[in-house]
Amino acid sequence: MPNPPGIQRAGSPRLQGVGLLVIRVAVGAYLFFVGLGKASWLLDSTPWANQLSQWLTEATPISRWYLDRIMPGAPIFARIIPLAEMIGGLALAVGFWTRLAASLCLVMVLNVQLAAAAMFKSSYLADAAGLPLVGALLGLMIGGAKLPLTLRR
Repeated sequence: MPNPPGIQRAGSPRLQGVGLLVIRVAVGAYLFFVGLGKASWLLDSTPWANQLSQWLTEATPISRWYLDRIMPGAPIFARIIPLAEMIGGLALAVGFWTRLAASLCLVMVLNVQLAAAAMFKSSYLADAAGLPLVGALLGLMIGGAKLPLTLRR
């Protein structure tokens, strides 16, 4: 039986695009507000340096290796991280170069997760900033082109 005019089938590409749109906006808003919460790092890198030091005390060997390399740049990264989260989040929320924004946000998220050794703990699977965030960003990298309500397709 055909659908009445204007009614979309559940598996239609248009509805799949709308589903990714919802994910794009939600992840974008999440990243923006996470970055906004770190805005004080723009003036004082101490909280980020302290976080890195705390992670170093509990680090796995690969995370320790990574932390040893990034800790000297802590003052620079403390300024880059909140800006990247806010700009990347806004880009995702409004649909500006969605696939590129999702790719860059994914790299940033994975860097922080590696430093924290978060991905090596079972709690990673239930942490909203863990596997669900990585999965959403991967999904947007793959299928985020030509979504409805985008500034740039």
